Amino acid sequence: MTAGAKQPAIVLVRPQLGENIGKAARAMLNFGLTDLRLVEPRDGWPNPAAGPAAAGADEVLTGARLFASVADAVADCSHVHATTVRKRGVTKPVLTPEEAARQIHEVQGQSAILFGPERSGLETADVALARSIITVPINPAFGSLNLAQAVVLCAYEWSKTAAGANRLEQPTAEESLPPAPQAELEGLIAELEGMLEPAGYFHPEDRAEATRRTLRNLLTKPAWNHLEVRTLRGVLSAVKRQIGS
Repeated sequence: MTAGAKQPAIVLVRPQLGENIGKAARAMLNFGLTDLRLVEPRDGWPNPAAGPAAAGADEVLTGARLFASVADAVADCSHVHATTVRKRGVTKPVLTPEEAARQIHEVQGQSAILFGPERSGLETADVALARSIITVPINPAFGSLNLAQAVVLCAYEWSKTAAGANRLEQPTAEESLPPAPQAELEGLIAELEGMLEPAGYFHPEDRAEATRRTLRNLLTKPAWNHLEVRTLRGVLSAVKRQIGS
């Protein structure tokens, strides 16, 4: 998925650990976001711990921009969203990540999403710069998302509403083999019945036909492919050899 003009900037405000910056970059690139902005990272920038944690999202880290304040980081943005579990005394519209993603695609101009420090989250002054608040519906008894998890939620919802080249693509599914021909199934059924007959499985005689029909229904229902039929017949052959020995 390629980056698009409507992608929001991801602004990490005073992030504490380089590893968490790398994990956030990894989360971003998974969903097509590349505009990473850092405000006063505690351990400075660049940070050698970010690279390994990014797991290959090097283009995001390489393009990351450093800013002295939140205001500077969002100076070119017309729409700023602050992620927080609390309103912190600031009255602003409250959106879910899905609602915010939809708005980012619909409005004109650059959008940004603010994420606060790992330990304390955004301060009131940071939230005051935003036009709206993004809050994730979460367990009220335990509202504790880490930084990368919060970025993943917002990035994923954005990618779901992206159009054209920005749309998510499912990983290629392994192609399923076609169902086995009826002749192969008949061979399997005949072999199994041949093993069960001398063991007295189809007694009493007045229930033999119904028992055979039930067995046939059981073996034809899964729509085995030819490899599965061969595997089952291999199992039966191994059982017969063991019995014969």
